[in-house]
Amino acid sequence: MLDKKILEKAFSTMATAKAMSNLYEDNFKIVSKYVHATSRGHEAIQIAMAMQLLPQDYAFPYYRDDAMLLGIGMRPYDLMLQLMAKKDDPFSGGRTYYCHPSLKDADKPKIPHQSSATGMQAIPATGAAMGFWYKENLTPALSKGEGEGFAIPPSGARGLVVCSLGDASVTEGEIAEALQMAALKQLPILYLVQDNGWDISANAAETRAQNAFEYAKGFHGIEAISIDGANFTESYLALQKVVKTIREERRPFLVHAKVPLLNHHTSGVRMEWYRDDLEEAQSRDPYPVLMQQMLDAGFKQEEINKIESEVATLVQKDFDRAQLAEDPSPEDLFTHDFAPTPITEEVGERNPPREDKVVMVDCALFAVEELMKKHPECLLYGQDVGGRLGGVFREAATLAQKFGDERVFNTPIQEAFIVGSTVGMSAVGLKPIVEVQFADYIWPGLNQLFTEVSRSCYLSNGKWPVSMILRVPIGAYGSGGPYHSSSVESVLTNIRGIKIAYPSNGADLKGLLKAAYYDPNPVVILEHKGLYWSKVKGTDAARVNEPSEDYVLPFGKANIVQEIWEQETDETITVITYGMGVHWALNASATMKNQVEIIDLRTLYPLDEEAIFKSVKKAKKCLVVTEEPTNNSFARSLAGLIQEKCFKHLDAPVMVIGSENMPAIPLNSVLEFTMIPNVDKVRLKMEELLNY
Repeated sequence: MLDKKILEKAFSTMATAKAMSNLYEDNFKIVSKYVHATSRGHEAIQIAMAMQLLPQDYAFPYYRDDAMLLGIGMRPYDLMLQLMAKKDDPFSGGRTYYCHPSLKDADKPKIPHQSSATGMQAIPATGAAMGFWYKENLTPALSKGEGEGFAIPPSGARGLVVCSLGDASVTEGEIAEALQMAALKQLPILYLVQDNGWDISANAAETRAQNAFEYAKGFHGIEAISIDGANFTESYLALQKVVKTIREERRPFLVHAKVPLLNHHTSGVRMEWYRDDLEEAQSRDPYPVLMQQMLDAGFKQEEINKIESEVATLVQKDFDRAQLAEDPSPEDLFTHDFAPTPITEEVGERNPPREDKVVMVDCALFAVEELMKKHPECLLYGQDVGGRLGGVFREAATLAQKFGDERVFNTPIQEAFIVGSTVGMSAVGLKPIVEVQFADYIWPGLNQLFTEVSRSCYLSNGKWPVSMILRVPIGAYGSGGPYHSSSVESVLTNIRGIKIAYPSNGADLKGLLKAAYYDPNPVVILEHKGLYWSKVKGTDAARVNEPSEDYVLPFGKANIVQEIWEQETDETITVITYGMGVHWALNASATMKNQVEIIDLRTLYPLDEEAIFKSVKKAKKCLVVTEEPTNNSFARSLAGLIQEKCFKHLDAPVMVIGSENMPAIPLNSVLEFTMIPNVDKVRLKMEELLNY
């Protein structure tokens, strides 16, 4: 038998959740303006979970977990502000759906932002658990709680991560990636799977070969249990034992909780439209079960009635108040897309005297080494970056030997996990530098990059920016063929909420990498494989005197790599480019340096529009050079922007040169040469524009 205080608190919370659900149904025309889902039927397991959580824990609820939110101390009014998308919605400022929380209150479990893309939260949650593991095992300084964001709680109870999921989401492939890593690294995480037997209109028999408990058996190292999630006492006792084990033994669990769904899938998808099990589901309502447990514990019916009456009054009062709350103003749309960065000026020595010039890949390697020496929270992981190989481009060579296999480590072939885990790692105070091996391999990671990483700051109203660096080797070089040569910047520049660098030389790469580390926002650095060692003819300019350790280069500052004066009689052009295009342009203009100004963008977002427009207005003609196929590309979009903003100053249409518009870059060297730009092709395009 549970303590009466536990039962009373649980019943009060459950009665509140039920009263809110009933009120929403009674006022459907008011609350249905925005989509919402409620916890009816799931309350017992959610409240039992909430009552185990401490402020040092991290929780990743899913969109039906309003009873869990009430259980950690949120008021009905707080949730209703989000229900109605009000300005003071404590989670998102009216930006995202009901029960899509993000919370950073000192007295409650921490809830990083997550999307409602079902199952997508498992990877960020597992990343947070991986962050816990590294904070506890990484270095003596971090394990003692020294350094910003690493304080050990006074209670001495070590934090854990809870990832809440619907059983239907466990069929997602990204769930497998999360479970694989939790099992492999023995992470302190609890996957709480609430199984109500339904997706939306598809039921478990149609869509699942096994339930989550049975599925978890395939992951050696994850202990799984299955319980009646509609029975509060059973749920509380089971979770109490599991949570205690995780806090002490630091290993993963999966709890499969069978529950009924007693309300609509969402307010827009009504249960009576398609379900034939409503009577059976109602027979498993957790509310009368808990009420009976209250009576068995010695509570009087009058006491129970009083609790119900008090919460009903509170819920109605909060609902009336929430309706009167202020809506966001138009100006509120434009806040918190990015957190402010401290790097706004170029600092340090860019070109110190050195005995030898350094290739581009080594400039990045030395930058990461300097960062890891200075910052114990800095980690590097990805495929094949560990000690045996040090990266397929040797971009991580010697780092594992210098900093250990726990700070520089290999991951499985899991691009989604590599990208999405940074959300959780960042949330617990670490700074991950991660890699995908080739730009062609980024596609499995785009879901996490777009849905979780890029939107976290904005949809959490500034509470949870994701501080991470994603390094991506890119571009065609040495007959890499269709799966190792692609350019992907046009896709990335359409993801708002990330910053994108594309340097053309080692100094820029080192300075931008350092700036990215100190930037609290997500950064993607595109690094052209053909520039790494300057083995491609005409790319010697990518080799540099390695900048000083304190050198940083702010994002959004283009570089004039070849400058001209405004001419009164001679025709002139501006070339706007980046990456390998800079070297094509420099070599192509060797005989016409006084006529061709070259602007190296260095970062594709933010974009230095001021430098671009100033140069174009001076030269009167503009050529945009890219390695991507030009149709529907970033380069074509940039050309359109220049045309719009500089039209009155132009003596010719803005032109673009890039790769041929074919589906892939062929392996054969003749076909590859035909596909992509080169110095001769760029020179011909320059001459065409000069003679226009």
